[in-house]
Amino acid sequence: ALTVRFITRRFIGDYDPTLEMIYRHMAVIDGEMVHFEILDTAGQEDSLQIEEKIKWGDGFAVVYSVTDRCSFDEVMRLCFLINHLHGSPKRSGAAEQPPVVIVGNKKDLQFDRMVSTQDGENLSKALKIPFYEIS
Repeated sequence: ALTVRFITRRFIGDYDPTLEMIYRHMAVIDGEMVHFEILDTAGQEDSLQIEEKIKWGDGFAVVYSVTDRCSFDEVMRLCFLINHLHGSPKRSGAAEQPPVVIVGNKKDLQFDRMVSTQDGENLSKALKIPFYEIS
């Protein structure tokens, strides 16, 4: 839903959250046309699959649900995996780490919340990665 909202500027409530998709999109950012290929993994991978997908990416939004503690617990592992795979000397042309942000989704579901904003902020500070909570 987050990816579709970014591309279409509309919230689509009826979609299959377990379906992996690649979205292509163009946007003007800071006066420049930027071409995006966004892989929405839907979080259904085993460890070998996720490593290949991380190697494919040039930037990452690590998204968790504030209503799902297990999804939050995966954030640190994924951020370390991104750092490890993109910090490897074998990666051609890798002069610096790719941009990464942590995104807490579903902040409007306050009564179902299992992860506090403070938890997200603390993890963000510990990993030195920007953090956003959205709905």
